[in-house]
Amino acid sequence: MNFELTDEQRLLQDSVLRFARDHYDFSAWRARTGRGEGFDRGLWKQMADLGWLSLTAPEEDGGLGGSPVDTMVIMEGVGRALMLEPFVAGAVFAPTLLPHLAGPERTDLIAAAMAGEAVFTLADAEPDGRFELAAVSTRAERTATGFRLTGEKSHALDGAEADWFIVPARTSGEGAEEAGITLFLVARDAPGLIVRSVRAMDHRRNASLSLDGVEVSAGALIGEVDQGFGLARHAVDLAIVARLAEAVGAMDAAYEQTLQHLKTRKQFGQAIGSFQALQHRAVDMAIACEEARSMTYLATIAVSSSDPARRQTIAAAKARVGQTSLYVARQAVQLHGGMGFSDELAIGHYLKRLVMIDLAFGNAAEHRRQFAAARAA
Repeated sequence: MNFELTDEQRLLQDSVLRFARDHYDFSAWRARTGRGEGFDRGLWKQMADLGWLSLTAPEEDGGLGGSPVDTMVIMEGVGRALMLEPFVAGAVFAPTLLPHLAGPERTDLIAAAMAGEAVFTLADAEPDGRFELAAVSTRAERTATGFRLTGEKSHALDGAEADWFIVPARTSGEGAEEAGITLFLVARDAPGLIVRSVRAMDHRRNASLSLDGVEVSAGALIGEVDQGFGLARHAVDLAIVARLAEAVGAMDAAYEQTLQHLKTRKQFGQAIGSFQALQHRAVDMAIACEEARSMTYLATIAVSSSDPARRQTIAAAKARVGQTSLYVARQAVQLHGGMGFSDELAIGHYLKRLVMIDLAFGNAAEHRRQFAAARAA
């Protein structure tokens, strides 16, 4: 695939790599995660000052009106450095969904998101929903002033750090019907909302939610009543594509570190990279990285198109990048030997992160199923 970045995107790419070099020393990363800390609010504010959080926000709301390709450029750097900041939650979900907020505080909340002063995320999953986005049983009942929400959400990306949650709830219909789902914005301190923090194996801090009669005003409505699924679907598709780019960045870093290890690690008096069997495995890793990159480019272009095969393309990319990323990470650990499993080496952490990226919004097996369903439709 012939895919060229613009001059502005190359400058953005250089900026992200410099930021990672300056702020993401691995020893400091290990110390931070060892203390159980989440993302750094100071670094998040610096990202906002660099314009990363306003990159894809609409120009009419003070954003830069960027494209998914711009997000891809940043996310590759995020993956390379194992950044802990909630970029998908704050810079994909927020600028995609908040412009549809009904209330008068819309402008102020978008400004807070772009300035790094508030973190927003989508509570996209329910306990019995598996990876089905439309499997929503949380109910929203009308009240005199708005809506009352009751139900459980099993996953909110980076939710332990979020100030606001975008909650899909069912205002009509049942089961996994796409019609009848409505999106609501809920403050973290809303009465009746219980947020349970969950630390994942990649050190990200997600959350599950319990909503026990949470009251929200009519201004908390995002989009139209009963018509929230389309908005959620588009936001999740953008998040999937962003995660693919993160996976590519992490794969590149794991491959480069493995290649360096093969060149410097000696056995029987010579570098192990001189052994032909290991050279073959390194070549297979390089091919897998390029395959993942090509699929990510394809999905990034498709996500903003009106092509009816858009969902099929995204599902194919998610499935294939999931397979290739885990292959590269596992090969990297094996080629490092026993120390590849140690906490002191970055390689094992890349494997953990890529496992979680594969699971995000549906693993490779789930997206093969979605691809087949989209193709048959």
